[in-house]
Amino acid sequence: MSAAAGSSTLLIDGRAPVEEGLRHVWSACVGAGRANEALRADWQAHFREAVDVLGARYVRFHGVFHDDMFVYRASDGGGFGPPQPLAEPVYTFSYVDKVFDAVLAAGARPFVELGFLPRELATQTETVFWWKAHCSPPQDMGRWVELVTTTVRHWIERYGIDEVRAWRFEVWNEPNLVPHFWTGTRTQYFELYEATARAIKDIDAGLKVGGPSTSVFVPDARYAGETQDRSAEVATAEATDPDALDWQPVWIHEFVDWCATRDVPVDFLSTHLYPTDYAFGADGQGRPIQRHVDATADDLLVMRAIIEASPFPDAELHISEWSSSPSSRDRMHDTVFAATYITRAFLRGAALADSISYWTFTDVFEEGGAGIGPFHGGFGLVNEQGIHKPTFHAMAMLARLGDRLVLSTPHGVITRRSEDGALAAVFLNYPDGMGATAIGSRTAYAETRPLAAVGPDRAIHHTVEGLAPGTRLALEVLDWDHGNVAEAWHRLGEPLNLTRQQTQELRDVADALHRETLVVPSSGVLELRLDLRPWAVASLVQEI
Repeated sequence: MSAAAGSSTLLIDGRAPVEEGLRHVWSACVGAGRANEALRADWQAHFREAVDVLGARYVRFHGVFHDDMFVYRASDGGGFGPPQPLAEPVYTFSYVDKVFDAVLAAGARPFVELGFLPRELATQTETVFWWKAHCSPPQDMGRWVELVTTTVRHWIERYGIDEVRAWRFEVWNEPNLVPHFWTGTRTQYFELYEATARAIKDIDAGLKVGGPSTSVFVPDARYAGETQDRSAEVATAEATDPDALDWQPVWIHEFVDWCATRDVPVDFLSTHLYPTDYAFGADGQGRPIQRHVDATADDLLVMRAIIEASPFPDAELHISEWSSSPSSRDRMHDTVFAATYITRAFLRGAALADSISYWTFTDVFEEGGAGIGPFHGGFGLVNEQGIHKPTFHAMAMLARLGDRLVLSTPHGVITRRSEDGALAAVFLNYPDGMGATAIGSRTAYAETRPLAAVGPDRAIHHTVEGLAPGTRLALEVLDWDHGNVAEAWHRLGEPLNLTRQQTQELRDVADALHRETLVVPSSGVLELRLDLRPWAVASLVQEI
């Protein structure tokens, strides 16, 4: 350990730190659209950068069994002629192998979402998305189990049992959202989960399986029955203060009870925590609801309490999708405001989950088709051209933090790395003028800009003693004037189709953060004084 940051001599603000572990939930897993998109060269380049720079360790996506991956083959395609039925279905994994090979070669692992159905197995087809996913109960549960079993056995043969035991197998995606992601009942989903989980454990007891991958927290009984009851949402839609309501997860209690009663394996619970809702009023009109800025941390505390009191107290908790909103056309995703919001939320939730998977790492994402324009509000940390959004830099700053927490404040953390003792810190200014209000969603970039006027500045001051004189620390700051690429695009007139020159100009702006080096004086005491503008996120990393 470097004497420059030895925990035995380090003092923060005059006190010896009481260290605790810091889990990097932000990089444990990242999300992506669908498996077929991962065949693209740009997707793979963006993913390698997510692994190398952001520390991503797992990736989750939809559609591993979709028609465009050609896994389940009930016929031999005829091209100009009709397809020729096969006597028995066969399984081909060439496309899937390319995707999983690329993920593993990048240095990460798949967080496997088992879904959706091939057309030949679906009871209903083309239920959601531009690419027409088939999200229904299978025609034949035996055929579904055979599909899962054959696929998992193929992965074990290809990658080895020790590797596949490190993966996570999540059964389906958001089955409470009928009729889009599931056309059946709650019980039918539980039956699908039970059959799938037992099949996976029959292959190898060390494989990890979980669910129910539901979305999102709600404060009413709309999902208390077998299917959604919109009449139960009226009070939520008409509530004057949604944050005063009792927000609870969907199907989690019922899922736990089902599995416990039937001795069904559960290695992890998964759900999605978008801090939003969409409730229907008495007039049948939907109302978008934005919850308060710390709703994610509140929801995580609820989930932790449920797990600890459940028959599965050792189950992992994976938030397999999370972002500031569930819209891939939310212009807030492209902004510095989103960067500050997600930094705050990740730091406050770090101790409460095993992973919080940011949805998504790239704008190469086609649920509604490709986005219109280079900054269309896509989920990605980078846009389709690979230009870094402010959220990318925020995630990079979080990735540089150490694994030992030595100071935690409402406005940032100081950490050290256990392997070499190096200090790393992240500070932020989610401006006091926001109060408890979250950043919300916007359909046009110009509508996000008024948040830039919310203040005030924030003064960060900490004294760090016990550093070796001459120790150098790299300071990096993201704010309105540094790294604000969507604003630069706006000032160009928001061109839908970038020239090569514009692409390079925006790439340069995106990465032009404020950077300087701090040097510890001969006293060995660093007086850290930062004046952070509203919405700034700052990183400080000791050079080793």
